[in-house]
Amino acid sequence: MLIKALRFLKVSKGATAIEYALIASLIAVVAIAGMKTIGGKISNQLNNIANNLG
Repeated sequence: MLIKALRFLKVSKGATAIEYALIASLIAVVAIAGMKTIGGKISNQLNNIANNLG
C-alpha cells in the first residue's frame, strides 16, 4: 500500500510540474504579446514627440 501511495505522489508531482510549465509558458506568451503592443505604441508616441520638438 505504501509503495502505491509513493508512486501516486511521484506521478502527481510530475503532472504538477507540467502544469506549472504550461502556465508559465502561457504567461510568457501573453507578456510578450502585451509588450509588443505597448512597445509599438510607446515608440510611436516618442517618435511623434521627437518630430514635434525638432
